[in-house]
Amino acid sequence: MALQKLKSIARFIKIEHTLFSLPLIFSGVFIASKNPPSLMLIVLILFGATGARTAALALNRMIDRKIDKRNPRTVDRELPSGRMAFGDAVLILLAGLITYFVCAALISTFCLMLSPLPLIIFTFYPYMKRFTSYAHFGVGLGLSMAPLGGWFAVKGSFEHIVPGLLLSFFTFSWVSGFDIIYSTLDEAFDRGEHLYSFSARFGKTKALRISAMLHLTAFVVLAILFFIQVRALAALPFLLVSGYLLFLEQKKSNDVELAFFKINAVLGFAVLAMVLVGVYFP
Repeated sequence: MALQKLKSIARFIKIEHTLFSLPLIFSGVFIASKNPPSLMLIVLILFGATGARTAALALNRMIDRKIDKRNPRTVDRELPSGRMAFGDAVLILLAGLITYFVCAALISTFCLMLSPLPLIIFTFYPYMKRFTSYAHFGVGLGLSMAPLGGWFAVKGSFEHIVPGLLLSFFTFSWVSGFDIIYSTLDEAFDRGEHLYSFSARFGKTKALRISAMLHLTAFVVLAILFFIQVRALAALPFLLVSGYLLFLEQKKSNDVELAFFKINAVLGFAVLAMVLVGVYFP
């Protein structure tokens, strides 16, 4: 019984989705660090990021539970299927919030002061698809906080923030683009439920063109970051791999499982590798 409950919690919080945000958080950490950060700071960032991601996903699942129950693709999720009680979801949310806030406080007062901002975005963006097709940018904005969080954990101020902002804008464009790809799975459902997405508003073909433009923008921003901050020949292959993966994500957009879950996970680590090589092996 306990094992079954643990499996249900694991499915609910989708811990594997942290693979999208963790490499970008640590890209922000390492591009802000002239010297390797302490092990304690790395541990606090790791637990804080996991807590924030858990809280964000719990909020999303709780807010969307009634919509998920009507969607054949999501009806088997823990809350709409009844495999998890709403009260248990609240406890998971609280555990994520406590972990996040405690880690932020232990890192610095500055981080604790800024820590509510991502949560405001995480709370607001699930509602956006109820009234605007620009909801994809809400998802992008939420995850764009990840590299800035890493940057602030090291710097503790807004000084010399341009590299952190470039990483954040790259993340915003990348994530908004792949959320549009993901939304193609629900094009017919969104139309029937009067929900807003680019797929429902423009159709799949035009939505994917917009996604492609966002991913091109993401690569341009990453290239700017490379030339103004990284500037290491050994890191150039990782920039090129990142560009190829963005292209491949568009090429394989009809296979959402491949594009969304597998290519994205590799792309985040390619960006992290570019930053690490540029910072520590110039």
